[in-house]
Amino acid sequence: MSQPVAPTEDRRLFAIGIVLVTYVFFTACDAAAKWMVVNGMPPLQVAFGRYVVQFAFMLGLALPRLGLGAFRSSNTTLLVVRGMLLLGMTVLNFVSLIYLPLTVTATIMFSIPLLVTALSVPLLGETVGWRRWMAILVGFAGIVVIVQPWDAQFHWAVFLSLACSLSGAFYFILTRKLAGRESALVMQLYVGAVGAIALLPFVVFGWVWPDSLFTWAIFLSVGIAAMIGHQIAIAAHRYAPASVLAPFGYSQIIWMSLASWLIFAQPPDIWLFVGAPIVIGSGLYIWLRERALVKSIAARVSPSAYDQVLADEPDGPSR
Repeated sequence: MSQPVAPTEDRRLFAIGIVLVTYVFFTACDAAAKWMVVNGMPPLQVAFGRYVVQFAFMLGLALPRLGLGAFRSSNTTLLVVRGMLLLGMTVLNFVSLIYLPLTVTATIMFSIPLLVTALSVPLLGETVGWRRWMAILVGFAGIVVIVQPWDAQFHWAVFLSLACSLSGAFYFILTRKLAGRESALVMQLYVGAVGAIALLPFVVFGWVWPDSLFTWAIFLSVGIAAMIGHQIAIAAHRYAPASVLAPFGYSQIIWMSLASWLIFAQPPDIWLFVGAPIVIGSGLYIWLRERALVKSIAARVSPSAYDQVLADEPDGPSR
């Protein structure tokens, strides 16, 4: 039994408004995770809590509709690998948050669209012209400006954050492969199940109990914020194509900067103001270029093909 897909509507301003809220929740997820790990909770346990909350919620949605059939799929291997890639992205991000400001990890994560574009050549057989290759190189130059590998304060955790982005890029490549073949409910269910099951052996013997109701609230809020953010993002994509919503993902740098400054007393430095616009500008250029190319190709196929192709594009960075 397949999961029916909710019908789409064209309410773009409403979609933009709620997708902006999505990035507030994703920032809350990262801020809560950073608070937990810098106060001594193991990053794997924080990630476990994030996935258990998602799995419990998605299971509650799936079982009444599909029963155990929700786990039956002809793409099980790809779904499990996709879940492991997002798990790797989450763990690497949470560990890097121990050492790096939220603003740095968030900006490095903006390199995911650049990596997806580069990896789409060998993995998806897509063609990337010289203009987009230049944008990719310029974007990574912006990352170099932010992390300043020549500086005495350079921290090795930057490599964890870069590995997080690489894992995220592979995750979105697989999302493209699965688009139209699996429902969002099933993909979310597998993500939660894979993360919770894979982390369970690593946390059961070294469990650190939260020492107060406030700490419990922060611990649970990691998963709750991520889950709500994903659900709002899915709702937003019912009302507007991903191509319309994608640029608004860069608004997260505002919330990350505020959280980093107000909660952790880590204001952004001057190099972030120099490098972040370079990374964001490169990502926006690639988005505009791909949008124009898809429109040109789809227009030659059928008048309605453009909107359909854009509706199938994957979301931006996930948690």
